[in-house]
Amino acid sequence: MNKIEAFVNEQLKQEVPQFNIGDTVKVHNLIKEGTRERIQIFEGTVIAKRNGGISETFTVRRLASGCGVEKTFPLHSPNVAKVEVIRAGKVRRSKLFYLRDRVGKASKVKELN
Repeated sequence: MNKIEAFVNEQLKQEVPQFNIGDTVKVHNLIKEGTRERIQIFEGTVIAKRNGGISETFTVRRLASGCGVEKTFPLHSPNVAKVEVIRAGKVRRSKLFYLRDRVGKASKVKELN
C-alpha cells in the first residue's frame, strides 16, 4: 500500500451513516466562525448520492422561503458531524433531479411503510 492509499484509509469514517435516496435527513454540519465552532442543522430530502471512496458525496434539497436550496456534503468530512434519518422515502430512481421542477405537494416523496 502506498502513502496516498494509507492516508485515504486513515481519513475514512469508521461508522458511515446509513440513508438512501428519497430519505428526509437532518445533516449536522460543523461551522467555524473565527475561533468559535457551532453545529448548524440542514434538513431536507436526499436527491443524489455519489460513491467513490473518500470523495463520496450526497446532495440534500429543501425549500427555504419558497426558494429551493441544495447543498452537497462530503460523507467522510469531519465537518459533517452526524446524519439523522427523519423518514424513509419510497422512490424508484437513483437521482431525484426531477424534484427541482416540482412545487407544492407534487415535490413530496412518499413515505416507505
